[in-house]
Amino acid sequence: MLSIRNIVKQYVGHTALSDVSLEVSRGQIFGLLGPNGAGKTSLIRIVNQITAPDSGEIYFNGEKLNQSHIDRIGYLPEERGLYKKMEIGEQMIYLARLKGLSRAESIRRLKIWFEKLGMDSWWKMKIEELSKGMQQKAQFVATVLHEPDLIILDEPFTGFDPVNAEVIKDEILELNRKGATILFSTHRMESVEELCDAIALLDKSKKILDGKISDIKDTYRNNIYMVEYTGDRVSSNSAEPFELLDETTGHNNSYIIRIKLKQGTTSNDVLQYLIPKVRINMLQEVIPGMNEIFIEQVNKIA
Repeated sequence: MLSIRNIVKQYVGHTALSDVSLEVSRGQIFGLLGPNGAGKTSLIRIVNQITAPDSGEIYFNGEKLNQSHIDRIGYLPEERGLYKKMEIGEQMIYLARLKGLSRAESIRRLKIWFEKLGMDSWWKMKIEELSKGMQQKAQFVATVLHEPDLIILDEPFTGFDPVNAEVIKDEILELNRKGATILFSTHRMESVEELCDAIALLDKSKKILDGKISDIKDTYRNNIYMVEYTGDRVSSNSAEPFELLDETTGHNNSYIIRIKLKQGTTSNDVLQYLIPKVRINMLQEVIPGMNEIFIEQVNKIA
């Protein structure tokens, strides 16, 4: 769907993007991650043809990105861009018509979305009369109303309370199920875990990590396990097939330990060592989450 090849973007005295390449497959939900100033919004603005790269190329559906593709992209910017004094209904119609919809079709689709998101009474209201979360909901509708092939969401959950954030998350998933490819930038790592098929991590203008989430997590597995047991406390000694990292007290006189397997050992070795000594209630591998991986990788090049 989207092939980003060797993009460079510089401003006066500042490099925003340095030889960044990404591949977003059709039907993916792709997370664009990174700390503030990493280059995420600069890249998104280039894909939307708001600015141009200094060098590099972008391909959309196998064609070099050009103005004809704008109608097939929906863009929700982090900073809201709606007209504060204009009535919401007419504003949505105006924006939909810019994307090629007729007035009648715009109204038909708007009625469906307004009912779905509890916006029925908003038609004559003005943007300035809405809370930040309500404004974001209106802008989300404007982004997806023309049913784009590629939906780009820059911090889509900004301003939402947990209930409305969940509503928008469900709508993003539904749009993806219907065939839309989603590219979104967020600081919410829980959203990445819940939504994304693949991610790219940018920092200081460069891509430092990308791939499918399942593959990334597998790469960063570190042989750490959580064990809950009942019985005498396990002491640390050289005969154990693991290193004892920490210990807490669990329920019903149990202990919970976090261990790291020694080189060449497996979880079966741990069980064989512990079972004669204690009763095992639980043994579970601790797989690093995207938040841990994000922090580790950013700190590496800090």
